[in-house]
Amino acid sequence: MKIKYNVILIALLITTAQTAAGENPVLEVCLPPEIAVKENTVLLRDIAKLSGDETLTEKAGQITLGQLLTSQQQLTVDRQMISGRLACNGIVASRVIFSGAEKVTVKQQRQVIKSAKFVELADAFLKKEASQTADGQWCLVRTPKDFVVSSTEGDISFTPHLLQTGSPNQALVQITVFVDGKEAGMQEAVYRLKYNSSTAITAMDIPAGTVLSVDNVRIGKMLSDNPEPAGWKPPYGFITRRRLPADTALTSEMLAAVKPPVVVEKNKTVIIHFENPGFMITAIGKAMQDGRSGEYIKIKNISSQKTIIAKVNQDGTVEPVL
Repeated sequence: MKIKYNVILIALLITTAQTAAGENPVLEVCLPPEIAVKENTVLLRDIAKLSGDETLTEKAGQITLGQLLTSQQQLTVDRQMISGRLACNGIVASRVIFSGAEKVTVKQQRQVIKSAKFVELADAFLKKEASQTADGQWCLVRTPKDFVVSSTEGDISFTPHLLQTGSPNQALVQITVFVDGKEAGMQEAVYRLKYNSSTAITAMDIPAGTVLSVDNVRIGKMLSDNPEPAGWKPPYGFITRRRLPADTALTSEMLAAVKPPVVVEKNKTVIIHFENPGFMITAIGKAMQDGRSGEYIKIKNISSQKTIIAKVNQDGTVEPVL
């Protein structure tokens, strides 16, 4: 009798469960840890695997969970949020079975066009369209950023343009991005024209006051904002104004011309020499200061005791300024 009673009880339980299932259909919601969606508006069917009663599955799948306003935005949806949205649509919690993750991170499907792609396009376009010189080249000075397309599908194309900058040594390449023929955005690459110029470079550490020569300076080529001056020569014979480390590119501010030697010394006797067509005058004078060839210094005439200004000649004589 006991065995017969158990069999009847089990049969009743199965029948009751089947009846309950028919009266209270069940919706099963399986959540992944994260998912990428195509559209901006996020529906439950886009982020979860729905199964169970067909009517409930269709109804639940249409429920909106939020929006992704930018390609970088993320949306976090948990079971409690889904239960609330389901309840608002007449699907009570007792009819919902969850499985999978406790919450799901929702992102928008997207692809990233790297900066290097824009640089490649800009380089090729600039080489074709912009004028260049034999000793100059366009150098990138502002790099475009990565560009995000909020879709992994669609035909992507690029159209470069050369914009006017007002400077002949600068070029701005603007690259417009199209997705399926529609403009999606643009990026810019800025270039400056650099010149291959001869440059003197220190071959070693050089103390201040050192005379430059082939022993401590080497000549190389460097990119410069300005073309090489006509008649450029190495700065041999100049002296350094300050200490310069090895491998320093020399500029005019670092150098000074070597002063010629003193040919007239202060307090020394000098010959005052003046010559014009038809006559010549010579006198003895006393230098009031040191003088180098070409400089103008004060001279006291010994005979008249007057002080005059005279130009120092290379031979040590002086010529009065009248």
